[in-house]
Amino acid sequence: MEIPVIDFSEFNGENRSKMMGLLHEACEKWGFFQVENHGIDKELMEKVKQLVNSHYEVNLKESFYESALAKSLNNGDNTSDIDWESTYFIWHRPKSNINEIPNLPQDFCKSMDEYITRLIKLAEKISELISENLGLEKDHIKDAFKGGRGPSVGTKVAKYPQCPQPELVRGLREHTDAGGIILLLQDDQVPGLEFFKDGEWVEIPPSKNNRIFINTGDQLEVLSNGRYKSALHRVMADKNGSRLSIATFYNPAGDAIISPAPKLLYPNSYSFQDYLKLYSTTKFMDKGPRFESMKKMANGHNGLYV
Repeated sequence: MEIPVIDFSEFNGENRSKMMGLLHEACEKWGFFQVENHGIDKELMEKVKQLVNSHYEVNLKESFYESALAKSLNNGDNTSDIDWESTYFIWHRPKSNINEIPNLPQDFCKSMDEYITRLIKLAEKISELISENLGLEKDHIKDAFKGGRGPSVGTKVAKYPQCPQPELVRGLREHTDAGGIILLLQDDQVPGLEFFKDGEWVEIPPSKNNRIFINTGDQLEVLSNGRYKSALHRVMADKNGSRLSIATFYNPAGDAIISPAPKLLYPNSYSFQDYLKLYSTTKFMDKGPRFESMKKMANGHNGLYV
């Protein structure tokens, strides 16, 4: 399967409609896609990856292989409820904790902050395009996510270390993501990420050509009334390499109230008799306005067919 690629440079030209259609299909039928020409500097992305890898090698690698997790694999213990990963989480918005994480050099913090500032702009642009494709106001997702202090943004920094017995353990077990829009800066050499589509696991190749991998989470599925479903995915352990994953989550604020966009909901809580009454006079008209009238009736407004 060829994973959809969204070229952001096309949204400002004559191919915009084509790109909007491709984005809609990617969200509706895949739940994931890649973006290119997104405007984030390649040198900055490479620097962030290099700094994360260096930090792991110096501060985390040795302790990982000495951990109870690693020993449980070597001892032949049950590994069905563990993940073969070395990871930590950086909060960016509404409040950063990057200075509280041990052994992060100043250059690491500065480069990560610069990268995240640009990545948030990309996430906001994607949210606007998705809103447009759903027939909503362009700021609908941003407004739904903002709560009291704006959207919640954080990054899971992970290494999936070289594994001596990859057949016994997952790098990361099967799951869907809880949040909204996930933007992944991943390894350009070592594979391992897999998404479930049409009854089979699809291998996601290492990222090339400055591409960022995107997937949608549970909250976007709810907001879209099930139209854009979050996709099941996992990470496979690898015997020959150590995979890098820098996954940034553009999520609702903790106090944000999430519900399907009213515009996307079918009418509900009406009597079939009331529907038939309206249907009898509008049978040969489009059903869309009929549904909208039923929504208004259920909400206590008059049932005029407008």
